[in-house]
Amino acid sequence: MTTIKQIVVVEGRDDTKRLKETFGDIDTIETRGSAIDDTTLARIRQAQAKRGVIVLTDPDFPGEKIRKTISRAVPGVTHAFLPRAEGVPAHKGSLGIEHATPAALRAALQHLFTEVPDAPQVISQQDLLAAHLIGGAGSRQRREQLGELLHIGYTNGKQLLRRLTEFRISRAAFFAALDQVNGGRDDHA
Repeated sequence: MTTIKQIVVVEGRDDTKRLKETFGDIDTIETRGSAIDDTTLARIRQAQAKRGVIVLTDPDFPGEKIRKTISRAVPGVTHAFLPRAEGVPAHKGSLGIEHATPAALRAALQHLFTEVPDAPQVISQQDLLAAHLIGGAGSRQRREQLGELLHIGYTNGKQLLRRLTEFRISRAAFFAALDQVNGGRDDHA
């Protein structure tokens, strides 16, 4: 089993249970929903200082809200993203980490990103427009595909530009993923 040294921040008990089934001995902090209290944020700060923190929230709006709250309160945390399709329940329920397969969780935790707020912007809004990732029909689906290929999660247009910059995604990686979104066509030459 892969050992995760950092403490993984998840939303609830079922997420912790799924991670323990997959990784065995793993430590988590549960936010218990999107209204994270000061005590939980203090625990996350302390964990970040001692061992590092990986934020792995559900691939939905509340999960993104939790991720943003933690990033603002605890700069320098590391992020892992589960593709939306991997969090779909087999029967009833909402999208979540607890529904992911062990393989999907291992893949998510192999692609870690730490925000660098002052990173230089190497991909522009003009690049996103030219790639049809913002401002047009099909942009949402294209962003979702790109986010999965780059392992940075689903984003809206503004979030995409921020993540590409703060996670220091290179132009080469961006255009390689874009080529896959385009089905192998080199539309950016």
